[in-house]
Amino acid sequence: MTPVIRTTTTADDPALADLWQRCFGASRIAALHALDPDRHQHTFVATNAVGDGIDAVVVYVPRLIRDAAGTPQRVAGIGSVATRPEARGKGLVRRLLMAAEHTMTAEQCAWALLFTGTPGVYRSSGWQEFSSTYAEGTLAPSFSAGRFRIRAATAQDAAEVAALHHTYNADRPLSSLRAPEDWAVRVPAWYGTIDRSLVAQDPVSGVLVGWMTAGYEGECLEVREFAGAVECLESLFAAVGSRGRAAGLTRARVRIPGVWAALPALLADATRVTEQVGMARPLHATAESVRATVTAPGAVHWYGDCF
Repeated sequence: MTPVIRTTTTADDPALADLWQRCFGASRIAALHALDPDRHQHTFVATNAVGDGIDAVVVYVPRLIRDAAGTPQRVAGIGSVATRPEARGKGLVRRLLMAAEHTMTAEQCAWALLFTGTPGVYRSSGWQEFSSTYAEGTLAPSFSAGRFRIRAATAQDAAEVAALHHTYNADRPLSSLRAPEDWAVRVPAWYGTIDRSLVAQDPVSGVLVGWMTAGYEGECLEVREFAGAVECLESLFAAVGSRGRAAGLTRARVRIPGVWAALPALLADATRVTEQVGMARPLHATAESVRATVTAPGAVHWYGDCF
């Protein structure tokens, strides 16, 4: 039967949650979806003609993302893409992307952004890949404490951490401007509660000067984000590495740009790895300006800003 392409209403929320749970097993997606007050006009679904369920979904999340010059631009983040297994291979995602593009363009999005392990699904819809790099290696056999005091972050640190993040990324291409609701819902959804992060304090004044968050991916420690003074990187790396060793891990991956000089505090060896999971689609912006943003030195879209 010919699928029906449409936006959603509140009545669709349970079916959407069921589809995301079935495809990803991740309840956090519904919480992230609820962050957008206009989510239903930004959520596109394919249903069959008899209307007995949602076969596929694509969500457009409007975000303010800094361009190559550090200027915030309205960008359409594509996320929560899912298709029922029995409905795959029918081109539903391509049709949903076309429907979403009309809304994204009308709402003055400069360009669109997504991250995927299946780029072939999107190439035919005008999306182009871009690469990113990370460092990976063996954890150092021992870790020096360093001169900064490192401790677990607490809820009382939240405002200072947000300020560190804003300052550190003020001119960083591809980074998002985080709103209070992002810190309240989006960041914990991807990183866990704040006490799973580490902060660095100046040894004299006690002022917070750094923040780092990491997680475990299988048997690998993954350092996902940093903000603050580069001088405290080695102390934070050592603390993260010590916790990784205590958890029985032997390898680590670092997704922070421009920190190669500090990596010996964490890794006994380090290899630069290039991956292509990011994809971009110009809308009102030129292809050249979008390419300049996603390939700019130091450009990063932090994991905690995922759609």
